[in-house]
Amino acid sequence: MPTDPYAILGVSKSATDAEIKQAYRKLARSSHPDLNLDDQGAEARFKAVSAAHDLLKDPATRARFDSGEIDDTGAERPPRQYYRDFAEDPSQAYRSRGNTRSPFSDGADPNDIFAEILRQRGAAAGGFSGQGFAAQGHDLRFSLAVPFLNAARGAEMRLSLGEGNDISVRIAPGAQDGQTLRLRGKGAAGPGGSPPGDALITLSVRPHHVFRRDGDDILVTLPITIDEAILGGKVAAPTITGPVNLTILPGASSGRILRLRGRGVARPAANGAGDQLVELRIVAPPETDSALRDFLTDWRKSHPHDPRATLLDEAAS
Repeated sequence: MPTDPYAILGVSKSATDAEIKQAYRKLARSSHPDLNLDDQGAEARFKAVSAAHDLLKDPATRARFDSGEIDDTGAERPPRQYYRDFAEDPSQAYRSRGNTRSPFSDGADPNDIFAEILRQRGAAAGGFSGQGFAAQGHDLRFSLAVPFLNAARGAEMRLSLGEGNDISVRIAPGAQDGQTLRLRGKGAAGPGGSPPGDALITLSVRPHHVFRRDGDDILVTLPITIDEAILGGKVAAPTITGPVNLTILPGASSGRILRLRGRGVARPAANGAGDQLVELRIVAPPETDSALRDFLTDWRKSHPHDPRATLLDEAAS
């Protein structure tokens, strides 16, 4: 299976946001494990498709991937050290005020020369002294993989900043994939005793094998039996806060959507929550006995019904 998100979704790098969303919806339905029970590879494809969509659906995250700042998992790529590339390249000419000769001809260390460039520029701008910079340290970027339910409900997670420095990161309810958190003072130490920079943490929300998210709404496909569809009844339905009882009205069909109000993702600013949308899917029993087959055979003879008649007529018009 390819790892490039564009290849996974089957779109080009110039695809519009609408084309990416359309491709995701088509592939998510065709590979969702609940809709493809006999396909052992469906779950892996569904996770790959969801991860690819999560990476490309946000314009900012997509731009960072296209520019090579993050990889196909959303993890940060090591930053290029352009200053060192410059300093260690002997073909670069060094020109200070009134000096057009190259110091490399004297056998000087390129790193020392570049440091001198920084000192001269800093002194001219008033931001550098012989004792060090007065600016704060630079920001450090990290990527944190967040389980779906942690993002939806909120949680405390641990993140390693390297060199044994672990910190606690608070994930607010309703955290979005691609969202960046800023932790003040957790970045690189500032030179010359100046304040440290910040830690910028980009969240990568993992897909869930049961729940899907559309804004603040949670989407679930709920299997029901034939008798539950015909006779109705109460069934248990999963939500992000735990199972609840759901009433199935008699005569339910696959594809019917039931709404559980307030069972979606919390909206702290609006003091509320989204809804959960439950799509019913009728599932036949794995084995049928002769009594059921005989009953349905007699019922078919006495109750002719073609649910596709209208569809075929509309397709022909």
